[in-house]
Amino acid sequence: MVQDGKAKSAKKGKPDLDDLKQEVTMDEHIIPLRDLYQRLGSNPDRGLTSNKAKEVLARDGPNALTPPKKTPEWVKFCKNLFGGFALLLWIGAVLCFIAYSIQASTFEEAPDDNLYLGIVLSVVVIVTGVFSYYQEAKSSKIMESFKNMVPQVCLTLTAKRMASKNCLVKNLEAVETLGSTSTICSDKTGTLTQNRMTVAHMWFDNQIIEADTTEDQSGVQYDKSSPGWTALSRAACLCSRAEFKPGQDSIHILKRDCTGDASESAILKCMELAVGDIMGYRRKNPKVCEIPFNSTNKYHVTIHETNDQKDPSYLLCMKGAPERILERCSTIFIGGKDKILDEEMKDAFNNAYLELGGLGERVIGFCDFPLPPDQFPHGYPFDADEQNFPLNNLRFIGLVAMIDPPRAAVPDAVAKCRSAGIKVIMVTGDHPITAAAIAKSVGIISEGNETVEDIAMRLDIPIDEVDPRDAKAAVIHGGQLRDMTSEELDELLREHTEIVFARTSPQQKLIIVEGCQRQGAIVAVTGDGVNDSPALKKADIGVAMGIAGSDVSKQAADMILLDDNFASIVTGVEEGRLIFDNLKKSIAYTLTSNIPEITPFLFFILADVPLPLGTVTILCIDLGTDMVPAISLAYEHAESDIMKRQPRNPKKDKLVNERLISMAYGQIGFMQAAAGFFVYFVIMAENGFMPSYLLGLRSQWDSKAVNDLKDSFGQEWTYFHRKTLEYTCHTAFFVSIVIVQWADLIICKTRRNSIVHQGMTNHILNFGLLFETAMAAFLSYCPGMDKGLRMFPLKINWWFPAIPFSILIFVYDELRRFILRRNPGGWVEMETYY
Repeated sequence: MVQDGKAKSAKKGKPDLDDLKQEVTMDEHIIPLRDLYQRLGSNPDRGLTSNKAKEVLARDGPNALTPPKKTPEWVKFCKNLFGGFALLLWIGAVLCFIAYSIQASTFEEAPDDNLYLGIVLSVVVIVTGVFSYYQEAKSSKIMESFKNMVPQVCLTLTAKRMASKNCLVKNLEAVETLGSTSTICSDKTGTLTQNRMTVAHMWFDNQIIEADTTEDQSGVQYDKSSPGWTALSRAACLCSRAEFKPGQDSIHILKRDCTGDASESAILKCMELAVGDIMGYRRKNPKVCEIPFNSTNKYHVTIHETNDQKDPSYLLCMKGAPERILERCSTIFIGGKDKILDEEMKDAFNNAYLELGGLGERVIGFCDFPLPPDQFPHGYPFDADEQNFPLNNLRFIGLVAMIDPPRAAVPDAVAKCRSAGIKVIMVTGDHPITAAAIAKSVGIISEGNETVEDIAMRLDIPIDEVDPRDAKAAVIHGGQLRDMTSEELDELLREHTEIVFARTSPQQKLIIVEGCQRQGAIVAVTGDGVNDSPALKKADIGVAMGIAGSDVSKQAADMILLDDNFASIVTGVEEGRLIFDNLKKSIAYTLTSNIPEITPFLFFILADVPLPLGTVTILCIDLGTDMVPAISLAYEHAESDIMKRQPRNPKKDKLVNERLISMAYGQIGFMQAAAGFFVYFVIMAENGFMPSYLLGLRSQWDSKAVNDLKDSFGQEWTYFHRKTLEYTCHTAFFVSIVIVQWADLIICKTRRNSIVHQGMTNHILNFGLLFETAMAAFLSYCPGMDKGLRMFPLKINWWFPAIPFSILIFVYDELRRFILRRNPGGWVEMETYY
């Protein structure tokens, strides 16, 4: 918060991250109300005058989140129409128009090729720009409406728009960044776990009891008439805000929906099974005063009027963090008697707490205190603000431990992350023992890896004597993190591969993200609260929870998990890698045909031969036959190694690199060019012009004045017949490129796998093969194409000369990938694996 008119930052209004990392001490929840009214300058009885309200509004602004600055729509449209690659296309179109103008002013019958090309380029860039703007605007509207959707609608959106991915990505750049993620900082509750608490154990009368959550209570291991159980169950029933939603009497208790948080709901269901009719019990013992739970106090207090008509009195109940509850107690209730809470009993408490926490269970402590009737007579005016009742020297009665089971898909997802070279860090507010147990159960701390505490326990030595570098795993308490310097945090992140941060605050999550980024990691971080927003913004990929997340966290995030499931992040990473891979494949396919398109013009100029390939036929390739196959590669399935590779380094591994250019231009491209020239020379030779005779023939060939040009056998050719032959060669060269692009499309399906292993299950790609073949045949044989596009029908045997080159390309690349798989990291991989 900004106070006293102080600026947040001197740098263009950007927030100071150091301020965001500070832990704010707040006492608004615990000071008396009259002091709070005085501090805030408010009065709930009289309210504010109109002038005072206007003054406060002008000073503090409305009580609403400041919406982020939005880019004007006309700027977005201009960026899509003139930004990036579109600018190059505009330049190309302008140059084409200039070239046509020069030709038109120089020649009487200027060719229209440049005019057509300029018009086509202009239309392409306009259509692409409008479509991109439409897609961007549509995505923005989706995100605006998403904030108001209920979870059920979100899941419907998942089914319709994201299939089974459960990831809503707010911009395309986030998808690409997600694919290069190297570190994931994940919350525990609800993300790694199911957020479905169930009471598993209880501790009372100095013994740990396994809870029975069966309908008939057939597995009860304790005496329900014992004073210890009676006291604990009474406090658990009364000190709670959770209630069953109405209209669920016919539903199994464990499956009923409740109001209240997950922990209170779990206790309510357990007590309903064990005691029965909790709501009736509460009505008999009405609540007269309450201090709600908050993160500062970490306890919840209720005071109830007991149902003993003969001796009416009040009972104070308290529940909360076990260590906070214990420090407010002076006695402990065991075996029906109050005992002094001495060191022996504290040790018993700690042992039980450690054992339950070690099982990965969330533990809650309970205490009570019968208020003396002489000090608190019937009708006593309890005041939660003044706290005119005791909150110390209470009686500890027991512990209730709940298990929040890990999501079924999380262990496999964590294992997949490990094989993909992605470090998974747990960041939670739970006790370190509970956090470590859950981390081990889902594989964040792998089997066999020890923490400092594990080593100390195994060697029976103090923790201080253990070298932290001997432990591959680390569990760090928020208090330890608070005392760490940046250098110590960097060393921790560098030396340990498996890390759990427990009892952390949202501010510390930002510190952890910054530490990971200092190591050069691409960080994805999850968050669901308002205070998580700085960490979500700072991370390379901020991931908000779609169900449990606040609007602020969704606004700050780059991606939203519609099912709040960690496994969906890993699915998103895999999807990001797949998109990047498929973009590479599509670019490799598209670039390859540039060589057989360019070399005819170079040969036309350098060898002075008749033009082998025309401008219009190039457009037919780039905007016709290549379009559907290039797009179809985006639908290609992932290769087997996609989650076995190390994360991509965005600074070094670009979309187009030297190896891709070498493969597309230097190897496959020249094979395709050879196919085109072979067909060109075959047709010319069949019609009397031998290859050697064509050299230096261009000037006579293109001269309209020459109508008696002799071929290699002495036959005379008029200008019209020469041009007909030339355009036939253009068509044949075009068809040869289509044929070798068959092989190019198939080999671009994979970068490492064999085509035999990958299969031909991409039906869009299979359609692309048929589409480009059908389109080539249509352009060659459709009547009128000789007038419109200067493409002439081919003899059927002129389709075949390019087929051996297509087979050569396929065999060559299969052999290259075979060597690449047999010798990973070898010369072939270093030079050709793009």
